[in-house]
Amino acid sequence: MKIIIINSGSSSIKYQLIDMPANEVICSGMIDRIGLESSNFSYVTDTVKVEETLPIANHKIGLKKISQLLMDEKVGVIKSTSEIEAVGHRVVHGGSNFSNTVTITTEVKEKIRQLSDLAPLHNPANLEGIIVAEEIFSDAKQVAVFDTAFHQTIPVVAHKYAVPNYLLTENKIRVYGFHGTSHKYVSEKAIGYLNENNSGKSSKIITVHLGNGCSMTAIKDGKSIDTTLGFAPMNGLIMGTRSGDVDPSIIFHMVNSLGYSLDAVNNLLQKQSGMLGLTGFSDLRDIESNAAKGNLDCQLALDMNAYRIKKFIGSYAAVLNGLDAIIFTAGIGENSSHMRKLVCTDMDYYGLQLDDAKNEIRSKEIREINTSGSKTKILVIPTNEEIEIANQVYDLLLN
Repeated sequence: MKIIIINSGSSSIKYQLIDMPANEVICSGMIDRIGLESSNFSYVTDTVKVEETLPIANHKIGLKKISQLLMDEKVGVIKSTSEIEAVGHRVVHGGSNFSNTVTITTEVKEKIRQLSDLAPLHNPANLEGIIVAEEIFSDAKQVAVFDTAFHQTIPVVAHKYAVPNYLLTENKIRVYGFHGTSHKYVSEKAIGYLNENNSGKSSKIITVHLGNGCSMTAIKDGKSIDTTLGFAPMNGLIMGTRSGDVDPSIIFHMVNSLGYSLDAVNNLLQKQSGMLGLTGFSDLRDIESNAAKGNLDCQLALDMNAYRIKKFIGSYAAVLNGLDAIIFTAGIGENSSHMRKLVCTDMDYYGLQLDDAKNEIRSKEIREINTSGSKTKILVIPTNEEIEIANQVYDLLLN
């Protein structure tokens, strides 16, 4: 069964065409920096690698570019879209409506659209991916896998806010958590790796997903018990354009004293803050490059980012009552040795001892970057949300 996975992020599209149940990747690739003049496009098979830098204004243009190459006479891997039996879509916010993988219907699309207010950088892109895929892969089953599903195990003491009870019971306002597909995938890989390497049955893990969107999750016995993103994907860590945690009274001050509208505040916190607001750049590669050249704003932003991550490591180690491993994953977590070093420096109390030489090694495999004497393992595990989504889509269709 050929399943294409479409993972539309806030500024990126990752995709894989996978033959199931063998988990054989037929082709893969991604587009990042969507909306910029210098978007990067890649398309990779066993025999072909296409890389281009070109302006890709939005997700619709990007998805059409992907479909064209899939069926290209020279580099394509399918002759007709009818060869694809299912399309698996990553959808960020499922609210209280979706706790499991579902076949997409008109009603499902409408609920995803309604939840866009809670994930304005993601659900609209996810929904657009679904609509375009329905046009391109018209014979395929369309299936949604929700980022919030993995976090349904978070206990009430952690997912309930200290607001009047009816807001939870009637309005479903609670911590939902995001990046669940990634956190689930890498935590399972970590537990398997630690067991194979005679570290015992590890059950206390912190996963650190760092990309344009960022989140951390405390995972005990393979289950999410707390996570940094809450009701909507904008709190917690400092992100590419999102502020992360701010004092809510700032919002009232901006509206009541500074003359901002609520829409303007929302736009500022979602799209003009985070690393972009601190530096003028939203891409960490640009920020690290300018920091190395002496840009003080970029240097401070990197330090602030690492400081916020350290605070959550401390709080989650307390919640877990111990720590077996910390996992770095996603675009920044996997590729930025500098950010990993900033996070792991002066963390001896938590048993984190970074091996500088190992930290500089690049690999697509699971790897330790801690010293041999480190009490806590520091792992870099490439996430593969697409494989995780494919497995869930395949299981749904079989049943």
